[in-house]
Amino acid sequence: MTETVRVAVPRKGRPLEAVLERFATTESIAEVADEITSTLRYEKSVTKGHTQPEHDVYERLADYSDLSDPAAPEYTLLRDDRDGMPRRIVFDSVVLEIDGVDIHLVGREEPFRALRTHEFGLGFDSADLVLEEVVKLRPEGLGSIEDVNARIDPMDTDVRVVSGLGDTVYHTLMADPELLPPGSELDRDFVANYAGDLCISPRYERLVEAVLGTRCLDDVTFAYPDDAPEEEAAIAETGLGVYLTMTGSTAREHGLVLGEHLFPSETVLMENVAEATPAAETVKRAIASPELETELKV
Repeated sequence: MTETVRVAVPRKGRPLEAVLERFATTESIAEVADEITSTLRYEKSVTKGHTQPEHDVYERLADYSDLSDPAAPEYTLLRDDRDGMPRRIVFDSVVLEIDGVDIHLVGREEPFRALRTHEFGLGFDSADLVLEEVVKLRPEGLGSIEDVNARIDPMDTDVRVVSGLGDTVYHTLMADPELLPPGSELDRDFVANYAGDLCISPRYERLVEAVLGTRCLDDVTFAYPDDAPEEEAAIAETGLGVYLTMTGSTAREHGLVLGEHLFPSETVLMENVAEATPAAETVKRAIASPELETELKV
């Protein structure tokens, strides 16, 4: 009898697409992954108001799910946080077969927390959440997967990061060029010698503290964006900040210079080491190969 390994994954967006791409090791799996990605991108367009569907959400949900095949992709409805709290179609589950093991990908709003409660042995989520929730704050900053795991208290959780998927967007220092003395570099050392406001998103306060290190922040006060339509606009108003960027084009449009890439925000494979099984090890080997490109060094 084929053993099944349940894996917690995000329900939508870039992280889920990164996971599906990583599992697409055969043509048949790639077709299923493309189907899921296309469906959710269409539903995102509907959510954003860019597409007007012919059928209502319940009819579309029934059309997407083949209940006669227990391995086929399934979807579910969640309340969206827009005005009126409309329902949104998101990923629920699919079963894939790799190296003789059935892998049941199960959608969760918070995969990392599902691993922490031992609901799953393996899962994928943003590396940011690990830093926000369980990494200890220290005077020195961090920037690698070894640093992350070394700062997880084994008494707090059995979850460890295995590898990243390379879908990288960087937490990056950004500053008004007038703030920088001639010839200076916009990096951690600059922040350590800086006194004043640092603009960040409120939810990333602990993450920024972990990445920069508490010593860098002795004379720094966190400032938070107001109602500016773009985070970069708030940073330009403050003078210095940290925000996610891939190319930095929007930051430059606001006259900001880009500094050090502090930490790669990417989807990571995690395991609950207390739930390890031989079948789970097979899955890890299949999806965490050394050839995998990632900004997190294994």
